[in-house]
Amino acid sequence: WPSIFSGLEIIANRVTFSHRDAGGSPSLLDLLVSLGSNHHATLALADLNAELDYSPGTMVYISGRVLEHSVGPWPNGERFVIA
Repeated sequence: WPSIFSGLEIIANRVTFSHRDAGGSPSLLDLLVSLGSNHHATLALADLNAELDYSPGTMVYISGRVLEHSVGPWPNGERFVIA
């Protein structure tokens, strides 16, 4: 289907270690959509010293190439992300 985004990734029940997106453009934003059920994940942005609630239904735009980001373990539930 037509999309304004150049790539699409689906992440299922996986911890995402701290990283920057090497293939991204520093001038563009990436859309991250957190889905799943009954999980209380946190999106950490190390460069900003911030942790954001990343519960199901959360949508976040970040520059993945510029900002170091990660999602650590969560205590329960299933987590799916469209990035």
